[in-house]
Order: sequence, then structure tokens, then C-alpha cells
Amino acid sequence: MATELDDLATFVEVVRAGGFRDAARISGTSASGMSDALRRLEARLGVRLLHRTTRSMALTEAGARLFERLSPALSEIRDALDVVNIFRDRPAGTLRLNVPANVARTVLPSILPSFLRVYPDIRVEVTVEDGFVDILKSGADAGIRYEERLEQDMIAIPIGPATQRLVTAGSSAYFDHHGRPSHPQQLLGHNCLRGRFSGGAMPGWEFEREGEILVVDPTGPLVVQPGLAGELLIDSAVAGLGIVHLFEDWLKPYIASGALESVLDDWCQTFSGPRLYYSGRRYLPAPLRAFVDFVRLQRW
Repeated sequence: MATELDDLATFVEVVRAGGFRDAARISGTSASGMSDALRRLEARLGVRLLHRTTRSMALTEAGARLFERLSPALSEIRDALDVVNIFRDRPAGTLRLNVPANVARTVLPSILPSFLRVYPDIRVEVTVEDGFVDILKSGADAGIRYEERLEQDMIAIPIGPATQRLVTAGSSAYFDHHGRPSHPQQLLGHNCLRGRFSGGAMPGWEFEREGEILVVDPTGPLVVQPGLAGELLIDSAVAGLGIVHLFEDWLKPYIASGALESVLDDWCQTFSGPRLYYSGRRYLPAPLRAFVDFVRLQRW
């Protein structure tokens, strides 16, 4: 029975990760071992669960049906086992967070080291995704997002700065050659380095001054997904390729060093900072409960 449960858990991990290699990296096991577990499970059930080649993997109809029922069931088993945590001197287990790239870069580094020092028996797994994610289906215990991208029926608490800004910046060499924009509409005549969400959407650049809101959709020579290659945007701006429009906390060190120069400062839009969110309709695992309590005590 224990082996069968392990193989079922492996199947769920592989599907969530999108492949054996990433699942093995996340779980700290071998891809070949996970592949063997899937073969055992398919042989035991008598059906193929995954179509797999050396380059891709896809669920069969049987696999999709099994994953749909199995994923929440395994989460319930994990929650049931977590009950024994109340009898420990300190909580233990794994905390799985799903966060956007900016939070991974500018918020979590100020929180996780001190949290893990207080709770050395907790392991934190962070998945970086900028798009909208159903945290329960993704296998995460909690997510961090901004208000406009929070899921419904979730408990949300502030984590990180109460307010943030997006800043527009480029190198002094670029501005000396192309001119410094004094109005957002002038960005349409500049080389702008853009970010695209993993789902394909490329949001416009939004500005606000004295109640007036403008959204511009500039073009340029480079488009990247910030969660995967945000540093490429910044490094390209530093190299003089064009203008970026990113979180102030992300760009602040480059502006302070003189590598980048901010423009349109009077048009910077201020918005609410990120929120840690989680389901209020399910049992809170001990690692998540400890993290929520820890976040509530922080002074931002």
C-alpha cells in the first residue's frame, strides 16, 4: 500500500511540474526513479496515464481523470498527517509558495532567511510564475499576488511594502542620444524593452499624474517574460538598448549606482503592495500557519 501511495504521489508531482526532470529537481529524487514509478503505476492500473516522448509529456484522458480526483485527495492526506505537528516542540514540513518574479526578487529575500532561522525544521519551496494561478490546483499552500490578481474567496494579508511604484528608466547614454521623454506619450517614439506574461499577454505601461491615468503601448527591440529573464531587460537597458518600466525596488540599486536614470518621475503610479493569500476553507498545514503568523508580526 505504501509503495502504491508513493507511486500515486509521484504521478501527481510529475503532472504538476510538467515533466520528469522538473519534478525530480523539485522533489530531490531522480528522473529515472520517477519514470519507473509511473511505469509501475500504469502496469498496476492497466492503462496509460501519460503520453511521453524524449521532448514532451501529455496526459491521456485516463490520466487527466485520475489527476483531477487524486490531487485534492493527496492534499487531504497531507493535511491529515500534518495534524501530528501540534505535538511537536516546533512545526516541521514543507511550505509551497507560488509568487511573481518581483516578489521573489525584492520581498522574499527580506523574509525567508529570518523565518527559516526561527523554524529550521520547515522547508520552503518557491515557484515563480507571473500569471494567474489556481494555488490549490497547482499544489501550492499559498500564493503572493497583487490585489487585481487575487483569487476569489481567499484570505489575504499584506506582505512586504504597503505601497509600490513602477519606475521608467534607461541609461544616460541612451537618453543623451535619443532624448529624455517628458510625457508618457513620447515613449511611443523610443525603444522600449517590454515584458510579457507567461500566458501571452503584454500589459501596457500605465502612468498617473494628478488624477489623470494614461496607458501607453510602446514598441521596441526586445520582449521577454520577466519571470524567466527579468535580468535581461535590466541588463539591456544598462547597455543602452532602450527604456524599461519595472518595479522601483527592482531598479533602485541601478538608479542609485548611476547605471540607470529614471524619467517621468512625476507620472509614477503608486499602488498597493503584494498580499499573501491562502484558502480560508481548508485546514492550514503547520508550516503555512507558522508563516502566516510570522508575516503578521513583521513591520513593513
